Amino acid sequence: MENLLGLSYILMKRKTKKILKKISNRAKETPFSPIRKFVPLLEKVKKKGIKVYEIHIGQPDLATPPQILKEVRKFQGKRLTYTPSTGISEVKLAWQRYYKDVGINFDVSEIIATIGGSEAIFFAFTAVCDPGEELLVFEPFYTTYNSYASMAAIKLVPLRTFAKKGFHLPKKKDIERKITKKTRAILICNPNNPTGTVYSREELKNIVDIAEKYNLFIISDETYREFVYDNQKHYSIMDFKVARPRAILLDSVSKRFSACGVRIGCLCSKNKDIIKAVTKFTQARLSLPLIEQRAVVPILENGKKYTKKIIHEYKKRRDTVFEELKKISKVQCQKPRGAFYLIVKLPIKDSEDFTKWLLTKFSFRGETVMVSPASGFYATKGLGKDEIRIAFVLSSPKLKRAINILGKGLWQYKKTVSRE
Repeated sequence: MENLLGLSYILMKRKTKKILKKISNRAKETPFSPIRKFVPLLEKVKKKGIKVYEIHIGQPDLATPPQILKEVRKFQGKRLTYTPSTGISEVKLAWQRYYKDVGINFDVSEIIATIGGSEAIFFAFTAVCDPGEELLVFEPFYTTYNSYASMAAIKLVPLRTFAKKGFHLPKKKDIERKITKKTRAILICNPNNPTGTVYSREELKNIVDIAEKYNLFIISDETYREFVYDNQKHYSIMDFKVARPRAILLDSVSKRFSACGVRIGCLCSKNKDIIKAVTKFTQARLSLPLIEQRAVVPILENGKKYTKKIIHEYKKRRDTVFEELKKISKVQCQKPRGAFYLIVKLPIKDSEDFTKWLLTKFSFRGETVMVSPASGFYATKGLGKDEIRIAFVLSSPKLKRAINILGKGLWQYKKTVSRE
């Protein structure tokens, strides 16, 4: 009897261990960020005294506008209280004025403040899709879309765009072929991260027509609205009157005002059902940070002076990166027309391995560079393995140096790999 009890205890213990080890499928399938997965290696390299040019992440090196910092420092309250779930009235009014200034009219009731643009993405996905349903997306795309789709058990259906065509959108018939009974929305990012493509009015009109024909939502990430070069014009999805009832606009102050750490974004829609649904989500996470909301109000209300100045700076940076990349043998890229990123095709087989190697096995005169492997910007397996994304968020002299080091690293890597 004692032996039987002992055996039962052992079996129960083993069973308990198995249960404890099991996690959800969404947890297993959610990918690590290709932008941040090598940060632990980055920190180790820095501790060794090696200087790293960080062009892997969209963290602008420009000073945060003094208006924001002033608001943070002048807070005199005795308590940091909860705030309304959809944002304090001041920040929603500021977003409304910002949009009016760029030719978009929203009622305050159509604006929901979010904890960064990232929360706006997740809210939009979960407002339009149930688990197992689909979003059409054009690859390469912002890697966080992958993560949030996995977390929500939503399927991203990719349509590939090509460098030789400037990463512009596929033809209407090619998009329509991907639509199924499970398709709920079309997702676009304009100007695009990671390609820097600025979509034409005709391209957006095709998206609007398809959404109208198949009764789909349009989720439009317009975080980089002001970042357009070479006399290009940015068109918002809200410029199309017929699209407004089905459009969800996502935005953020992070890149526009070099304030990534403030974590204030917004989701806007003229669709009352969307606003009602997202309001429920905001109530579940209670509130946004108080000081940060107050801090962005002045710059949102009067930010054109700041953005006009920085666009000239980013154009100069873009030109520097593009010209320096052209000097590296067998490297291919398209000059981006917007945002501050570009996809670069390298003469290698595994950009993840190359990225890791740059951090762990290479330096030139005590310096190296960190880039983002591009495979994480695709949903189709196997794509992007010979590509990287570069964010031109450093000054032109630093970027010139970074690309020079990248070229030297690429030459040394190919030489090393060929020996192995």
